[in-house]
Amino acid sequence: MSSPRLRVFLTSSQERTLFELSKAANVPQRTKDRASAIRLSAMGWKVEQIAIYLKWADSTVRTAIHRWKKSG
Repeated sequence: MSSPRLRVFLTSSQERTLFELSKAANVPQRTKDRASAIRLSAMGWKVEQIAIYLKWADSTVRTAIHRWKKSG
């Protein structure tokens, strides 16, 4: 039995903020990557696809998504 799909849903305001964050010059790369991971999840990408794209472990993607769902 597979686990339920982990996905984020964003408001248009959250989407815009995360997009701007992922492109900002004065933001650490890891923060930009986290913003991208959340946006990709909201676009319907699977954890495994996001991990490959960002060159992260699946567990790192899951942690970022869970953290977003808990704290925003």
